[in-house]
Amino acid sequence: MALASTPHTWLQPRPDGLYCSAGDFWIDPHGGKERALVTHGHADHARPGHNHVLATSETLAIMKARYGKAAGDAHQSIGYGEVLSINGVDVSFYPAGHVLGSAQILLEHEGQRIVVSGDYKRRRDPTCAPFEPIACDVFITEATFGLPVFTHPDTAEEVAKILAAKAANPERTILVGAYALGKCQRVIRHLREAGYDKTIYLHGAMVALCELYETLGVSLGPLKQVNLKEMGKLPGEIILCPPGQLADRWARRFADPISAFASGWMRVRQRAKQRGVELPLIISDHADWNELTETIEDISPGEVWVTHGREDALVHWCTQKGIAAQALSLVGRGEDPDES
Repeated sequence: MALASTPHTWLQPRPDGLYCSAGDFWIDPHGGKERALVTHGHADHARPGHNHVLATSETLAIMKARYGKAAGDAHQSIGYGEVLSINGVDVSFYPAGHVLGSAQILLEHEGQRIVVSGDYKRRRDPTCAPFEPIACDVFITEATFGLPVFTHPDTAEEVAKILAAKAANPERTILVGAYALGKCQRVIRHLREAGYDKTIYLHGAMVALCELYETLGVSLGPLKQVNLKEMGKLPGEIILCPPGQLADRWARRFADPISAFASGWMRVRQRAKQRGVELPLIISDHADWNELTETIEDISPGEVWVTHGREDALVHWCTQKGIAAQALSLVGRGEDPDES
């Protein structure tokens, strides 16, 4: 698509995030802003303190659950595919396949179309709507796993490792470290799809968001919060907990626990070894290298802007394909390795 004029004149990367000067709004900004458009509920994108927040209803519910009154003074929900005009800029949200309620944001102005992907993945996730490729002139993409070495295996095969470990070690507790928003619920749903219908136990920090997912229509089956009185009495059971708890004294109270960690970073053996992970599970809510490059090929944009992650490799790949590309190097994106 030919650009009528440079999109840099009306959408600029700034220290606080992406700023649309034509519409006078920010996308996933730091600090309190008058108007913020939020792609999804993870803390490096959805921050408290804004005056007006536009997001999907699920993302708004997640922000309220996490931040309470600090989630924003005024909330406005927008459905997938709905078009809203903000000071002459047409804005619409489309599924990103990252976590429940996650969205790409399409901006249309002066004949130009820019898609801000937020975080995304292309593989199936039973807890959220799948990613939709949107035609655009400029595609703004993440690159958390933007190196050819990062290829994520089939999720069902990784989840099967949990059940295999449980079957082979009935006297041991299976502790699965998983990020509380998105990854936890996704692992649970995949376990259910694999036929595991028993109670799954949760660390207290996981309970509220699992209850919220249930309220928002994502069925997770029988769950139970771990009770301190039951510590050491759960051999053969599966417990989901924050990744940081795997090396904590809390974990050692169980019956000879097997520590598992669900993250795209488990592709790097040294990371698993450093964290003392016995059962690494390569399960990520971000696109791997093949998904990143296939997405760009599917969309065929005139330009690609890379917001965070391994920017250089993806920019080089785009250049080799004849696609103009640049790294935006936005500060504060993808800083939590446990979320990946």
